Amino acid sequence: MEKHDKIELFERAPVSRAVLALSVPTVLSSLVMVLYNLADTFFVSMLGSSVENAAVTLVAPVMLAFNAVNNLFGVGASSMMSRAMGRRDYDTVQRVSAFGFYCALMSGVLFSALVALFYEPLLALLGADSTTVAATAAYMHWTVRLGAAPAILNVVMAYLFRAEGSTLHASIGTMSGCALNIVLDPIFILPWGLDMGAAGAGCATFVSNCVACLYFLVLLAVRRGKTMVCIHPKKFTLRRDIVRGVCGVGVPASIQNLLNVVGMTVLNNLTALHNDPAAIAAMGIAHKVTMVPMYISMGVGQGVMPLVGYNFASGNTKRMKDGFWFAAKLSLAFQTVTTLLLCLFPAFVIRLFMDDPLIVTYGAQFLRGFALAQPFLCMDFLGVGVFQSCGMGGISLVFAVLRKVALEIPALLILEHFFPLYGLAYAQVCAEVVLAVAAVATLLRLFRRLERQKKLQ
Repeated sequence: MEKHDKIELFERAPVSRAVLALSVPTVLSSLVMVLYNLADTFFVSMLGSSVENAAVTLVAPVMLAFNAVNNLFGVGASSMMSRAMGRRDYDTVQRVSAFGFYCALMSGVLFSALVALFYEPLLALLGADSTTVAATAAYMHWTVRLGAAPAILNVVMAYLFRAEGSTLHASIGTMSGCALNIVLDPIFILPWGLDMGAAGAGCATFVSNCVACLYFLVLLAVRRGKTMVCIHPKKFTLRRDIVRGVCGVGVPASIQNLLNVVGMTVLNNLTALHNDPAAIAAMGIAHKVTMVPMYISMGVGQGVMPLVGYNFASGNTKRMKDGFWFAAKLSLAFQTVTTLLLCLFPAFVIRLFMDDPLIVTYGAQFLRGFALAQPFLCMDFLGVGVFQSCGMGGISLVFAVLRKVALEIPALLILEHFFPLYGLAYAQVCAEVVLAVAAVATLLRLFRRLERQKKLQ
C-alpha cells in the first residue's frame, strides 16, 4: 500500500469500509493468536497431567509482562506514528518507528537477563511449589529466559506496520509465527513426538516467535522505499519530542499491563492456596477460553486505532467518532452472543480441553464468571484505545489503576473471603461494569469537547 492509498483509507473511504479494512486482518491475526494461546493448554492437556497444565498457567503472568514492553514501545510508537501521518510529518514517522524497534530489542535482551538472574525467587513468586516447580521452570526457560526478545520484537513490529495502515502485513507476520507454533506444539509436547511436555510447548513458542521476527525483517528489506516503517540505525534518535511522545502513551499502557500481571499473580496465588492442582489447571483453561472473545475485541480496537489517531491529528472529529462507534457496535454485538454461549454451555467447553470430572466442575464455574465480564471489557478496551490513539496517556493510566488497584484486586480478596475459590472468577466483572460506564462517559465528554473546539476554529 503506497502513501496515497493510505491517505485515501484514512481520510476519504467510507467509515465502515475503512474500519473493516483495518480491523479484519487484525481480528484474523487475533483469532490465530487465540488458537496459539490455547494450543499450549490444549496439547499439554492431552498428557492428562494437571501438574503440566498448572505449569503453563503459573508462567502466564510473566508472559503477560511482555505486553508491558509491547505496549510501551508498540502502542506508544504506533500512536505517535499515526498522529504524525495525520500531520504529514513522514520524517517523524520513520524516526519513531526506529526508536520503537531498537528500544524493544534492547528491552527483550534485558528482560531475559533479569529473569535468568532471579530465576528461583521468581518461580516462588509465581506460586510454583514442590509439585509444580520442575515443569514450571522448564516451560519458563524457553518462553522467557531464552524467548523474551523475539516474543517482544515481533509484536512491536506488528504495531509499527499497523500504524501506517499495513494491517494485512502486520497480521501475516503475527499469524505466521502463531500457525507454526500450533504445528510444532504436538510434535514437541506429546509422547509420539519429542515428549518434552510443558517444556516442549515453551520450545515451540520460542521457535515460532523467531520465525515471526524473520518475516518482518524480510518484509522491511523487500518493501524498502514503499513503507514508512524504518529501522535504519541512522534514524534512531533520543530526541526529546519523540521520547516524550512515545512514553507519554506507552508508559501508561505499560503500567496497565504490569498491573494485569499483578492481578493475575494475585489470582493464581489465591487459587494455589487451596492446594489443588486441578483448580489451578481449571482456572487456566477458563481464563484462556475467554481470551478468544477478548482477543477478537482487541483486534477490532487495535485495527481502528490508526484511523482514530490519524483523524484526531488532522482535525476530522466526525470521522474519528464515527469510526469508534462503528467498531464499538461490532465488538459489543459479538461479545454479547459469545457471553451467552459460554454461560449456557461452560462444561462442554471445558471438556474440550480436559475430561477430568473435577477440572470440568471447577472450570464450568470459573468460565461463567470470566464470560460475564466480556461485554463490559470490550467497551473499556475500546475507550482506552481511543485515549491512547489521541496521545492521552494520563487518562488511560487512570483507567489502568482503577481496574486493578482500586477495583479488581480488592474484589478478588473480598470474594475469596466470602465465596472461597469460586468467587475469584467474578472479580473481573465487578471491576469492568464500573470501568465500562466510566469509559463511555469520558468518551462522550471528549467528543463534545472536540466538536466545540472545531466550531470555534
